[in-house]
Amino acid sequence: MASVRLIKNPMTLDDARTAIHTALARVNSAYGQEVFNEWVLVSLRADRGAILAYEGPRAESFKQRFTFDMAAMMKELAEQKLSVGDFAFATTAEGTNYDGCMRVGDTSYLFCNHTERTMDDIRENPLWRAAQRPWVEFSQVIAADPVE
Repeated sequence: MASVRLIKNPMTLDDARTAIHTALARVNSAYGQEVFNEWVLVSLRADRGAILAYEGPRAESFKQRFTFDMAAMMKELAEQKLSVGDFAFATTAEGTNYDGCMRVGDTSYLFCNHTERTMDDIRENPLWRAAQRPWVEFSQVIAADPVE
């Protein structure tokens, strides 16, 4: 029997921002420190892409480096087809290269990064395992109520 995904109302941009803040606060709490110090919500529609929201230390400069900073993540995603709620981490990302990605809508993606640590650095902390639980729970929220 095929499963049916019931969506009440797609998540608005304001709802998405609130959900991202809440989820990352829970991840940070479980980890005991900040896991990602920046995130960007983007639409990657075929006819036009757009940055929908950004939060982090590079508000004035991240747009100029965005394509370059996506290189490691795009390499990681090249062989994957993410469904809404699926996520991936780029283990080779360093510095301002994005470390994590979650598909949050049909054409919307959340990219997360820590500008001073790599995913390998983050994973070395034994609390990383506990921090994954709220991240997975967030992915389940997104799968049930994606960003419009």
